[in-house]
Amino acid sequence: MTQPIQLFDLASRQAEWLSIRQEVVASNIANANTPKYRARDVTPFNAVLDSRSNFRMARTNAAHLTGNPAGISGDVDVREAELVNEIGVQESGNTVGLAEEMTKSGEIKRQYELNAALVKSFHRMMLMTVRK
Repeated sequence: MTQPIQLFDLASRQAEWLSIRQEVVASNIANANTPKYRARDVTPFNAVLDSRSNFRMARTNAAHLTGNPAGISGDVDVREAELVNEIGVQESGNTVGLAEEMTKSGEIKRQYELNAALVKSFHRMMLMTVRK
């Protein structure tokens, strides 16, 4: 019996998560001058992945480490971001740090490019295997 290839599912979930995170970061940047606006962020991808019961790493050998039993909640949680020491709460009550948000945006871009490159490479590898 063949095992389904989980890499494409994992890449798809990460791309979805990256999309949600980019939307939240863009909203933070757009509201940088809005009084009393609280910066938001999403749960880290590994926490989202761990919470999905239908997606766990397979243990193919008894010597391998066991995975963490997954919970039921699989949604990406958008929550208030932790305060940045550099910016803190501004006089207007706003907590958006533009430098931090731009850093997050660059990080999201790099993660998306890595995700796309891995999928492309894996796809090419699969095609080479099928041709032989």
